[in-house]
Amino acid sequence: MIKYKLLFIVSLLLSLTIAAQEQPVQFNFNKVDIGKGEFILNITAKPAPGIKLLSIQKLSGSLPVNTVISFDSVIQKYLLDSITETGKPVTEKDTALDNATIKFYTDSLQWTQKIKLNPGDSIRIIGNINYYYKKGESVESGEKGISMQFEYKQTSAATTANPVTEGSFENKSWMILLFLGMGAGLLAFITPCVYALVPVTVSLFLKRSKTALQGRKNVLFYAVSIILIYTAIGALASVVPKTFWNNLSTHWIFNLFLFLMFLVFGLSFLGAFDINLPSSWANKLDSKSNSNSYAGIFFMAFTLVVVSFSCTGNFVASILGLAGGKAGNIGPVSGMFGFGFGLAFPFIIFAFFPKLLTVLTKSGGWQNALKVSLGFIELAFALKFLSNVDVAKNLRILDREVFIVLWVVLFSLLGFYLLGKLKFKHDSELPKNDWGLEYIPIPRLLLAIAALAFSLYLIPGLWGAPLNAVSAFVPAAGTQDFILYNQTEKSVSSGNNASLNSGSLPPVKYVKRLSNYEPLAAKQNNLTIYYDYKEALAASKILHKPVMIDFTGIQCVNCRKFEATIWPDNAVISKMKNDFVVVSLFSDYDDEELPDNEKFFSTNLNGEVVTVGDKNEDLQQQLIHASGQPNYVFVDSDGKLLVPGGYGYNPTKGAKEFAAHLDNVLEIFKKRSL
Repeated sequence: MIKYKLLFIVSLLLSLTIAAQEQPVQFNFNKVDIGKGEFILNITAKPAPGIKLLSIQKLSGSLPVNTVISFDSVIQKYLLDSITETGKPVTEKDTALDNATIKFYTDSLQWTQKIKLNPGDSIRIIGNINYYYKKGESVESGEKGISMQFEYKQTSAATTANPVTEGSFENKSWMILLFLGMGAGLLAFITPCVYALVPVTVSLFLKRSKTALQGRKNVLFYAVSIILIYTAIGALASVVPKTFWNNLSTHWIFNLFLFLMFLVFGLSFLGAFDINLPSSWANKLDSKSNSNSYAGIFFMAFTLVVVSFSCTGNFVASILGLAGGKAGNIGPVSGMFGFGFGLAFPFIIFAFFPKLLTVLTKSGGWQNALKVSLGFIELAFALKFLSNVDVAKNLRILDREVFIVLWVVLFSLLGFYLLGKLKFKHDSELPKNDWGLEYIPIPRLLLAIAALAFSLYLIPGLWGAPLNAVSAFVPAAGTQDFILYNQTEKSVSSGNNASLNSGSLPPVKYVKRLSNYEPLAAKQNNLTIYYDYKEALAASKILHKPVMIDFTGIQCVNCRKFEATIWPDNAVISKMKNDFVVVSLFSDYDDEELPDNEKFFSTNLNGEVVTVGDKNEDLQQQLIHASGQPNYVFVDSDGKLLVPGGYGYNPTKGAKEFAAHLDNVLEIFKKRSL
């Protein structure tokens, strides 16, 4: 048995050695901390036998075949000095390169780049090595990505380094879900199902316990139990595959389910009917509850979770719906932990400060007003999920202007309700002043102003205004039949794109279906967008422009946000129109099945590629080994990456950073094309 194990190990090592030898150049990366926030990034390159690796120094002629090391534009401010090259170079004239004097290496060489961080910085240095080498008489090229984490931690106790990569929304998204969950939990706490139980529950613990300290311990355990129960729900949701949440959130059946759920909850909050789980469930749990034992306290917490479902179920569904995606499997856990904490935290406050119970506002008319207000908001979100169904099935029922009209009506009615102009089933009278006249409390007045102001803000969208504040929620501008404002007369100059717009190689495939989701900035600036990767590459060869791949989704909220806030910038849209071939590839376009001869099994997706959406998702995995949208990836006419990785949505970055990224891509493309 040992003999076979040794044989296996030897075979494995041999295969790895052979695989390594097939690579023309082997690269190794390491970093050295030289103190005070300064680092040295070392890149070691070792050419294979018979390979002449060209230096980073330019040739004596005009041939652009020297090795180029470039870094992402957003981290340029951290780079000190220029790259240095050390090794044993060989210099000679090369007849194959017009007798140009070339400098190359046949042995190991090292490139070093100095990096300077500020206290607390934690960044990932991202770049690319575009190298050239001679193999025999031919000159060939290759590329290698650079990705390495650097962090400057202060030793002072007063300051600690930020453990999150700067500008990395992927690493921050779980924290966002945590705070969203807390906010949802606090909002759920003041709903009638939970709020009315606070005085009874806290008083029960404090009065039945032998000492005040024991009572507080019991309430603390009660609160922790609530947090654990909701966290367990998140943990169960997190065991599914990473792509599950993205696929689920874009599926029309799941969105139809969410629409029906929010519709039912919204109508219930308005007073149409009451939603209650079977009383036998609560009774069975209540029989096991006992405030004098930890097991009983846990069942009391579980009872609260069950009986409050009619008020908290929609919050839970929303948090789980937002989870996953870029937050990964930690997303559902983080979101549900935050929700449980927000719901349970007030119980702890009232237990440690019981005098606050005496000033606790009694449940009554204000809570029903809150419930009705939430009902209007529930109906607004229900329309959003119905819009997702409409988009996925291409029904064209809820086009942009229809959706906006319905939202204007809903939020106007909410404003009138808060002003006391509408009454619902469970509404009580408004409070009366000293003369016996009803009056509007200031909080209701402020909320009414907000609702009516929001309605007025939406109205220009009926004629094509971008509505940036809600661009992630309203349908795409391509679904709107009439747009009054057109930027044609002041749009960016057409440049070489004029020949493209004139019909030399116009987009054909999927245009009729997918142009409905064209961003408003594209329509206003006459930006040509392709929807098929091969068509875009063909146009790139003709126009001699790099390809900007917009990996997007029909129902992608962050995609709409990026398109509404970044694309309209003059510097960005000008570069997109004049310097790039833009192709939008929708990963959730699953209505159209591929021809049989184009279907295949994808090892990247571990499944069959059957639809156009599957093909686009597989391409994204091939290029950057990542899922999730939006992701902007840049390739040359042959489909080779110009910069490693993708540029995704990040709320901390604006149009200026994206424009700088486009400039960096163009510079690399020009060097490669010369």
